[in-house]
Amino acid sequence: MIERYTTKELGQIWSDENKYRKWLAVEEAVAEVQEKLRIIPRGLAKKIPQIKIKPQDVDRIEEKTKHDVIAFLEVARKQLGREGKYLHFGMTSYDLVDTALVLTIRDAGRVILDALKNLKKVTKRLAVKYKWTPMIGRTHGVFAQPITFGVKVLSWCEEISRNIERLKYAITEMSYGKISGAVGIYANISPKVEKEALRRLELKIEPVSTQVIPRDRHGQLLSSLALIAGCFERITTEIRNLQRSEIGEVAEPFTKGQKGSSAMPHKKNPINCERITGLARIVRGYLTPALESIALWHERDISNSSVERITLPDATILVHYMTKILTNIIKNLEVYPDKMMMNLRKSRGVYFSQALLMKLVEKGIEAKKSYEMVQEMSFRAMREDKELERIASPVLTPTERKEVFDLKKLFKEIPTIFKRVL
Repeated sequence: MIERYTTKELGQIWSDENKYRKWLAVEEAVAEVQEKLRIIPRGLAKKIPQIKIKPQDVDRIEEKTKHDVIAFLEVARKQLGREGKYLHFGMTSYDLVDTALVLTIRDAGRVILDALKNLKKVTKRLAVKYKWTPMIGRTHGVFAQPITFGVKVLSWCEEISRNIERLKYAITEMSYGKISGAVGIYANISPKVEKEALRRLELKIEPVSTQVIPRDRHGQLLSSLALIAGCFERITTEIRNLQRSEIGEVAEPFTKGQKGSSAMPHKKNPINCERITGLARIVRGYLTPALESIALWHERDISNSSVERITLPDATILVHYMTKILTNIIKNLEVYPDKMMMNLRKSRGVYFSQALLMKLVEKGIEAKKSYEMVQEMSFRAMREDKELERIASPVLTPTERKEVFDLKKLFKEIPTIFKRVL
């Protein structure tokens, strides 16, 4: 991922330096168990933490070998002396690569989870703050019935909660390693080594591996990240729409010294929301190649390898970046309750149309006729810029008008919604 969108935390996790640290951690765990079981002589495991791998050294050897694991092992063995011949003993490349990759993904996932939990906390605070702030609800971009801004934000909060649970599950399902040797049948390495080494790495055993860990696990992870990105796009698209000049009910933060346009000084554009919307498309785009990487030839090929060198780092980095940006937007969102009320009043009360329809049916008017009457009255209210209540007054008693045109009555179940979520 380009530096512009790379967070410090995820950049470090996906660095080559950290990749080789994870590879060494796997090799160390295997060596410790093999020494304990007297498969190899003692002395190797204690030396592995002292190894210093410079990515450029591995790259230089890989230019010749065209194999990154062999290049890594050559660099490592040079520093180990005579014990080096037992490094990677009985293992195949993807015992190392796949198991270490899982460790990296788990670290990245945990960082994202922490950021999502913080986003949920900030979003929940915003929902509670505006629990009773009325605004017009819109369907198809058209005035529907009133909601409160708090209920709108609460919907965001609940979706974030679901994504937290999805990612937790995906990380759990990713937390499997394999140290089962070539094509996964333990021909030259004992299942006892795998069991104990993975226990030390806090991973579960892949029940039936091939040469690799099956890629449906990686597909599930990318699916959860794509859903998170979709959630963020939904939120930021709504903020962008509500920030439109003709609506003007909210606005993303606009900091001191920020400029909106080189030509038009009056502009305050929702650039961060637009950025998240765009990046969501990238994350979503990574899901398809991840799903296509599930089908490998026989016990493995490496058509997935080139894909995952891009998709896994990029998707996790982008989701973390997007989470942090969205948290700042929600935390500092500019909300304009007066403008919300102004737009609510522009509807001339046509949002009471369903209540009016129900009242006419209760009065004994046939349903089809009632609908036609209310539809015509509503259209007339907007056309003549008059309140629906005034136009409907001839067909209602004063008591009935009071029952129908009661804004607070529309909000009576809002505490139920909040209680259900919070």
